[in-house]
Amino acid sequence: MRRRVFVRGLAVTGAGLALPVPLAGAAPMRPATDSTAAWQQVAAPAGQEAAHLLAVAAASPERAWTVGEQGRNGSSVGTPLALSWNGSAWSLTDLSHLTYRGGLRAVAAGPDGAAWAIGTNTAGHDQLLAWDGTTWREADFPGRGEPGTRLTGVASAPGGRFWVSGRHGDRAGLMRGDGTTWRWCRPLPDEAAPTPSGVHVTPGGEVWVHGDIIARWDGAWTVVPRTLGIRASVTGLLPVAHDDIWLTGFAYGVGGPPGKPPGVTLEHWDGARWTSVKSPFTVGLLSGITADAAGRPDRISGWDFWDQKRAHYLRWDGTAWISERGPETPSTYLPQGIAPIPGTDGGYWSVGTTSSSPFPPAQLRVERFG
Repeated sequence: MRRRVFVRGLAVTGAGLALPVPLAGAAPMRPATDSTAAWQQVAAPAGQEAAHLLAVAAASPERAWTVGEQGRNGSSVGTPLALSWNGSAWSLTDLSHLTYRGGLRAVAAGPDGAAWAIGTNTAGHDQLLAWDGTTWREADFPGRGEPGTRLTGVASAPGGRFWVSGRHGDRAGLMRGDGTTWRWCRPLPDEAAPTPSGVHVTPGGEVWVHGDIIARWDGAWTVVPRTLGIRASVTGLLPVAHDDIWLTGFAYGVGGPPGKPPGVTLEHWDGARWTSVKSPFTVGLLSGITADAAGRPDRISGWDFWDQKRAHYLRWDGTAWISERGPETPSTYLPQGIAPIPGTDGGYWSVGTTSSSPFPPAQLRVERFG
């Protein structure tokens, strides 16, 4: 059974457990390279205590959305939380019309300002929500409210399309829509295929799912073989080409003392095999990966067990991933979502929380690059 933690990659599974404090007597391992970066905190309205942001998406420098949860206390779920950006400030979105448990856990935005999010109502049914210009409203889709239907991730695609990963008819797969009509694609061929935790669309329109399964959909499924590590979780996938795929996550491995921290997972697929890639830090987790406008690897968000007072981002320099630190915080910053800002020269949003544990007084935090 996997250990659940307060991070985006496992938010869809429900309750979280606290990440540990540093082990007594352990010596910190610092990366050799530490570049000066232009990450800055951006003010955001506070949610209830034990608040965390799980995902972020931007349509332009003037429009962005981030979603999460507030009021969680350990394994007791909280209520949805959402913010919107108008080009100058983040503001809270009124969600009092939603009877939901837990948070909104995924969000995607199109270039025309359309946006979609995913959450779960108090009846336990996953819901697809559309941005109406002021707040999030439930939208109809095939299988809504039916047993065996799950929604886990959402991504935008060229041409105003959106893709949603999940299950329908108790089979893992994908749903696609154009903003008004949604339909499920043919499910993954293996009836026992696990539910993907997320979906990624390349600038060229290729659609991939990731999590406990990694596969490409182009009218038929192509599954990329991968053996998961012991107590391992995938938090992000970046397909650059069929023989050039990056994967981020974390794993706890076998055994260890109580409170053992996770280890970073950073892997690369060359078309034949997965190989581990050296990361500037090894104890902690990588919470997401994103590309530049051409679809090439660019940034990874991470939480460094030995330097918890600032985010530890990774930047691809063309040959290796190098450190890029965020601003120092009074306590902790655990980034849980990262997204590019269209219309900028390499701008990014990063969102998360100020604690490694899902308990008060954890609060949301937003950072911006560029």
